[in-house]
Amino acid sequence: MIILGIDTSTKTGSIAIVSGRGVMAQYTLNLEITHSERLMASVDRVLTDTGMSLSQMDAFAVSLGPGSFTGLRIGLATVKGLALASDKPVAGVPTLKALAWNLPHAAFPVCTLLDARKNEVYAALYTHEEGRMRQTMEETVLPLVRLRERVSEKAIFTGEAALQFREEIERLFGGNAVFAPLSALLPSAAAVAEIGLEMIADNCCHDPDSLVPLYIRRPEAEVAWEKQSGLK
Repeated sequence: MIILGIDTSTKTGSIAIVSGRGVMAQYTLNLEITHSERLMASVDRVLTDTGMSLSQMDAFAVSLGPGSFTGLRIGLATVKGLALASDKPVAGVPTLKALAWNLPHAAFPVCTLLDARKNEVYAALYTHEEGRMRQTMEETVLPLVRLRERVSEKAIFTGEAALQFREEIERLFGGNAVFAPLSALLPSAAAVAEIGLEMIADNCCHDPDSLVPLYIRRPEAEVAWEKQSGLK
């Protein structure tokens, strides 16, 4: 099976083509360019460079979030369109799980972090047991000081917020904080695609119409609209 994976959950956009035998191509761009400007061009690039076409893709995978509200909507809309047009299966993959996937068989729990603004982070916790990754803390949004109350053991911190808030994490967690290398801090479309392959093999694919972003926190525009409308 060959699958096209897309991650637009952060400023870093990533596209990958993965088969059951490995990563065929991955294109990652961390620039101040909106995903709407570059996403389809990036898809075209990996297809052209591999000499493949969309019709040769057996399935699609996309990161669901949490992350950038706008980026998630663009990625989901693109994958929905591709899946519906080709009648191919699609897998929605939580972004924090894809981040933990970058650190397989880690000796310590993996705490994945993304910046949620307002001095908070999106966080989840995963452990590797008997060759499988298990989620031990659900995706949540909270201040780092609250995270310290929930993660009491030594853990590997990864994700862009692990770098952004490294000094505060070191202050709060002390010797219990281990940090992933820079190469593992970014969401990876290859990880999204690989998880998607497992999901589809386990018959856990999604109906494209039912795919929705995993926001964790409600979009600011929605909250502002409710306040203006007098609903809250």
